[in-house]
Amino acid sequence: MLQRRPIFPNVIEMNFQARERLGCCVYLVYDGPEWILIDIGFEETVEEIVELIRQMDFPLSQCKLIVATHADVDHVQGLAKLKQILRAPVAAHPRAAEILATGDPIATYAHIPAQDIFMNMPAVKVDQTINEGDTLQVGNLTLEVWFTPGHTDNQLSFRMGELLFSGDNIYRDGCVGVIDAHHGSSIEDFLNSLRRIRQSDVKWLLPSHGPPFRKDDALLDATIARLEEYLYRADFGTCAKDWPLLDQWDQELAEGKLPE
Repeated sequence: MLQRRPIFPNVIEMNFQARERLGCCVYLVYDGPEWILIDIGFEETVEEIVELIRQMDFPLSQCKLIVATHADVDHVQGLAKLKQILRAPVAAHPRAAEILATGDPIATYAHIPAQDIFMNMPAVKVDQTINEGDTLQVGNLTLEVWFTPGHTDNQLSFRMGELLFSGDNIYRDGCVGVIDAHHGSSIEDFLNSLRRIRQSDVKWLLPSHGPPFRKDDALLDATIARLEEYLYRADFGTCAKDWPLLDQWDQELAEGKLPE
């Protein structure tokens, strides 16, 4: 039997357990013999993760749910394979369910032709759609479902006591998940999700990439301020609310103002 290395009571993160980076963060939440997985990552690491779980003496038949934080390929490419191995139901936001059912290569970021990225994205049926206000039960543990869009329009987070499995909302260095109009990103929604996290009384953030970290209000404030600027800049194209420079240019054109 492999020694379990929980990062918090009842929470094992599979990269930390393996002592190497396997991909996105994969969280195993357990109480007694029952357990769930939050995300799985790429298809190529599924068997390694399953073997780790087996060696930690978790009964594979006691996996109650496989949860997708959102439908990005680096989080869900292995879902179909894992579901087949564990014969456990898959849960995701309704919008993610639509994407996963077809294995949409564009919406999942599996295909980015401009960067010559073409990854396989196996379709998988979502058995349970979950959304804001729902709860997930693992033994005597309860996870509250938060709908936290912005990075995508199907991003979920999960609160368990003082912990928030926060998806791609924010990382320890203050970075956030990719903002891209083709990806269903919304800066305004992102800001609302970050403000919600900032205003909450959770103590620890467990992101989908990188290490868990203590909730830092100053870090969140700085990130929120940065994204607020993006609302009025051209950096993220149509994700911006407005671009004041163009209004200034209209005025200068009308006045015939020459470059200074």
